[in-house]
Amino acid sequence: MPVETIPFKVLRNGDFHGSDPAYYERIGGQWKATSWRTYADEVASAGKAMIGLGIESGHVVTILGYNQPSWVIADIAAMAIGAVPAGIYTTNSPRECHYILDHAESPLLVIEDEGQWAKIEQIRHKLPNLKHVVMMRGGPTIDDDMVLTWEDFLAAGADVASETFDARLAALEPNQLATLIYTSGTTGPPKGVMLSHDNLVWTASQAIHATGLGMTDSSVSYLPLSHIAEQVFSVHGPASSGWSVYYAESIDKLADNLKEVQPTVFFAVPRVWERFHAGVTAQMSQTTGAKAKIAAWAMGVAAKVTALRNYGKEPTGALAAQYKVADKLVLSKVKAALGLSRASVMITSAAPISKELLEFFGTLDLRIQEVYGQSEDCGPSTMNQGDAIRFGSGGRAYPGAEVKIAEDGEILVKGRNVFLGYYKEPEATAETLIDGWLYSGDLGEIDDEGFLWITGRKKDIIITAGGKNVAPKPLEGGLKNCELISEAVVIGDRRKFLSVVITLDEESSERYMLENNLTGPAHLSPEIHAELQEAIDDLNTGFARVEQLKKFAVLPRQLSIEGGELTPTLKIKRNKVNEHFADIIDGMYQD
Repeated sequence: MPVETIPFKVLRNGDFHGSDPAYYERIGGQWKATSWRTYADEVASAGKAMIGLGIESGHVVTILGYNQPSWVIADIAAMAIGAVPAGIYTTNSPRECHYILDHAESPLLVIEDEGQWAKIEQIRHKLPNLKHVVMMRGGPTIDDDMVLTWEDFLAAGADVASETFDARLAALEPNQLATLIYTSGTTGPPKGVMLSHDNLVWTASQAIHATGLGMTDSSVSYLPLSHIAEQVFSVHGPASSGWSVYYAESIDKLADNLKEVQPTVFFAVPRVWERFHAGVTAQMSQTTGAKAKIAAWAMGVAAKVTALRNYGKEPTGALAAQYKVADKLVLSKVKAALGLSRASVMITSAAPISKELLEFFGTLDLRIQEVYGQSEDCGPSTMNQGDAIRFGSGGRAYPGAEVKIAEDGEILVKGRNVFLGYYKEPEATAETLIDGWLYSGDLGEIDDEGFLWITGRKKDIIITAGGKNVAPKPLEGGLKNCELISEAVVIGDRRKFLSVVITLDEESSERYMLENNLTGPAHLSPEIHAELQEAIDDLNTGFARVEQLKKFAVLPRQLSIEGGELTPTLKIKRNKVNEHFADIIDGMYQD
């Protein structure tokens, strides 16, 4: 009998829950369901097609596209035959796509549309291992010998016996490489995080045990599937517990889709919660008189109830009665308008979120559980659970895992969720994985109740409000190629977009001012600002949209050791730059 793997669970669901809905797509204005039996058959057909195209165990199958069934079918089918799926962000530039495809030596790429094919066309001559490009179901027909439609792809498996597919599935081992998650390192190109079949199955099963999710639950898939957290909610969790997945039409239509679906499970990065907050507060600002007073009263009641439930208690007596009225008059209506009227599990992760934002949603009777972790441990290191939530903390150790703090304050994690290492990078693996402990690069403290509180980051990596990991070094290094710039510090941690603060090279800027007959302080010169903008625009062309610099500011002085922004070896202290120039930095985000 095959070992417990995510593909095995999907195929087993096809046998045991054949007629139950596995996923939904919005087609012709209606949500159309696909059963577990059909889903399982789709995975088997795709797996046989990959075998027919010569995909061997250990080959990397790359996937580039927005969330849809074909993405997940290809992902699970690849794992089923011993191959290794690896997602590529849709926002990645051709240069970034090339790095992953080349590093993975991928012979098969699954893509969504012409725009993604245009990226591949630019780099195909530099990818000798790439043999086939498959369009996702419903995608366009591309007139190129390398490109297959989804139907032509499936036809490649017509002569592959089911026994061949079954043999591949049965040969899988728990500690075998199952998937690659390409995530940004502190410097340079992304690293391929190697996760095993056991990593994926164990992490999903522990999440289900902790949340109690099952066949009657549902989620909406909309965040990038190349991110491990979204895979937990759209791939591994549903395969393990049988809940249904609704594929959002697009990020722009998420709000409408949520209202239609009213899922019981909802995962979002802080940026999404911030958008919800903005929408609710904008609506509340228009409420006046008696309605405003009732809303404020209801939110006050909900805050008290939330505080109790965070400690595993329920309201009683007068508070219970007030809560019932508040829910009927206000809370239930607000939750329904957000699409969260049935949500019992709401998760935030991938980037830090403010305690104040979590408290605000608590006043709406929405208790959001923060999870702390990284791709290297399948997503969760710690989590807040339903009866034990402390807003602002990362929660307690993930069930079954160990979390401790090293002498220097670094957060260390051990458990069956910890990765195998970095693909083709033994040195980076040895630095991060020591005696079974994952060295997170983050700093934290564990309180007397066992809750983890993040205090800082050893890494230079920036995590935006949208959960995107960005290594600042390539951007900063690129800008310093401009002779006018002496230092550049990228800003963006917990922010909506990336910006940069710049110091001018004194000699070059003075020379520029003289040559152009300009007067006044160089850092205020419109002409110099125009030159800097041109340098930034040129740099941005080589990076994905979410990694591009949207705004910049020129600092009035140089960074210095005396000022506290530089170490004795002239390394930048990012926290001091943020602290000393807070007003200038905040000014770039006021709009």
